[in-house]
Amino acid sequence: MKSRFDAELLRPAKPDGDPSWAFVVLPRDVSEKLPRRGRTTVEGTVNGHGFQATLEPDGRLSHWLRVSGELQRAAGADIGDIVALEIAPVDREPEPEIPADLREALDGHPEARSVWDDATTIARLDWIHWVISARQLKTRAKRISDACDMLASGKSRVCCFDPSGFYSKALRAPEAAARSGRHGAEEG
Repeated sequence: MKSRFDAELLRPAKPDGDPSWAFVVLPRDVSEKLPRRGRTTVEGTVNGHGFQATLEPDGRLSHWLRVSGELQRAAGADIGDIVALEIAPVDREPEPEIPADLREALDGHPEARSVWDDATTIARLDWIHWVISARQLKTRAKRISDACDMLASGKSRVCCFDPSGFYSKALRAPEAAARSGRHGAEEG
């Protein structure tokens, strides 16, 4: 099911070393049509230009979309512009890339790797999301160790992780930078 909506292209307050990307927050009613509140891959268009991307949960039962500088240029869009989006969930969630540290731990733990390999793509996506959502390296390392232990004990789904971020508030959309210039309200 395709959803169409307009959204403002926002600049992240903290672009993490790559100032070229922007983001949009999906309206909640659009997110509610998606198959899950956690990470979800969609196909769509921005101003008519096609893309495929994984939406991230915003912690408010909606999602946000990272828009690369390349996609912005292709769509003829600048920060602050209102862009026309059309999205639909992909028919089959693509296999997620396993972070190197998690892959190494799984490779060293055959029982965990066996359960991992038998888990669904969505379950693997949630395990990865749980690991990478850790804010500190020591927390991430503990989650990887715990994941191997849980998997080795036969648990194919991560427990105690809210992939939407709503209950834990661990996940959220980036904070938008203050607006200025031709599209902003804070112009002198």
